[in-house]
Amino acid sequence: MKHFKWALTIVPSLIAGTALASPENEKRPNIIFILADDMGYGDVAALNKDCKIKTPQLDRMISEGAAFTDAHSSSSVSTPTRYGILTGRYNWRSTFKSDVLFGYDKPFMKTTRTTMASKLKEQNYTTACIGKWHLGWEWHGVDKGIDSIDYSKPIKNGPRSRGFDYFYGIIGSLDMAPYVYVENDLPTAIPDHITGDTGMRFWRKGPTSPDFVHDEVLTHFNDKAISFVQKHANDEDPFFLYLPYPAPHTPMLPSKKFLGKSGLNEYADFVMMVDDEVGRLLRAVDDADIAENTIIVFTTDNGCAPSAKIPDLQKKGHYPNHIYRGHKADLFDGGHRVPCIVQWKESIPTMQVDQTICLTDFFSTFASIANIPVEDYEGEDSYNLTPLLLQKNYPETIREATVHHSINGQFSIRKGDWKLLVSPSSGGWSTPTPAQAAKQPELPALQLYNLASDPSEQNNCIKANKATAFELMQLLRKYIREGRSTPGAVQRNDQDGAWKQLENVFNSYPGLI
Repeated sequence: MKHFKWALTIVPSLIAGTALASPENEKRPNIIFILADDMGYGDVAALNKDCKIKTPQLDRMISEGAAFTDAHSSSSVSTPTRYGILTGRYNWRSTFKSDVLFGYDKPFMKTTRTTMASKLKEQNYTTACIGKWHLGWEWHGVDKGIDSIDYSKPIKNGPRSRGFDYFYGIIGSLDMAPYVYVENDLPTAIPDHITGDTGMRFWRKGPTSPDFVHDEVLTHFNDKAISFVQKHANDEDPFFLYLPYPAPHTPMLPSKKFLGKSGLNEYADFVMMVDDEVGRLLRAVDDADIAENTIIVFTTDNGCAPSAKIPDLQKKGHYPNHIYRGHKADLFDGGHRVPCIVQWKESIPTMQVDQTICLTDFFSTFASIANIPVEDYEGEDSYNLTPLLLQKNYPETIREATVHHSINGQFSIRKGDWKLLVSPSSGGWSTPTPAQAAKQPELPALQLYNLASDPSEQNNCIKANKATAFELMQLLRKYIREGRSTPGAVQRNDQDGAWKQLENVFNSYPGLI
């Protein structure tokens, strides 16, 4: 496998969001974007030599495409990451500053905001979302309370109002009520009973439709995705399929075929099932004879979660977040360093890419591949990866820097080998949590790590590198104030005035300058 990190000739117009204009891209490819839920970087065997989980289908993708070793979700939790993927914009520029949405929550994404789907429709892509939405919609009657919802009536402000021609899925995570499938804007059935479960099969008690069986949801979504591919394989216009799986997030529900197969626990079994479902989809693409003109991305929304019983996995020699500190919800890399594989047969060479990228980058990348210019007010945090993927005129460093965000809304910023956490804590659920840090005033207000020498973020070296910390803080401040982190005209954030914690650190850290 080739490794690519150094530069060829830099073409500035290709770095941010400008479309490619070359004859070889006149035939626009189909695009399938698979997003697993709460699966760690170390859970893919081909990315982790010590992985104890077998992932032959993802390994196959890596053997036939590009594997990114330094890819990051824009947040360490679900809802904000999904916003970032679809808009190419950091979630904290919106009104959504922390946490995640739940099953009855309304959307925060503006209907005027360009999404990956609405952008591709500019070139007549048929667009579909099948799976876990987790960006909110309005149930009919929800304003009067959840007991007043009329499931016989259409929802409002869902995926179909965000650029998708077709939608089939659920509003949030598979452990969030109500458990109701929605096709396009209409629930497929009215809830008639209450379900709930505990342990690694955990889901919150809530209304459940007669056609909704938790153990079948992952396979059911993949069946729908395969049917979509088969239906549109021979269309004159290409398709875009956004396929957010609800797994291996809780409830962890490996089928009988996979239960116990990993020899680790139900989480690891469920990862094997996810891998197998990816394989079924890959075979459908092959069988439809469209593999050479279909881009397939596999990635995850954040790192592995504590619900996977990480200490138990580690005792058996498996580290789901590999060598990286922390897990889902955190500013540490275990929270947001994710597997990311891109396959486009006969267009993308087999290679390992060590450049830092963010999942927000696929907005501009897909626009470029479809030959659609990105406007200044679109994809403000999205860099075009096409030159890197096609190995043509790409710069040594495509991203100037990358901002990370935790579940409680705290920030870190990464530039090159350096990473600054604007927090004395993990910003999430691992030690020290924000609550723990609040009781330990001796902890430094900032953390600075050199990931080249300390990839596990164990040695806070800020005292010896204050100038580097100051540079990173100023760059983060610039990105926030200018409404973008890519080159272009200054933009407005949807809501400012929410940076008090950040500004307090800027103003109170003595001797930094």
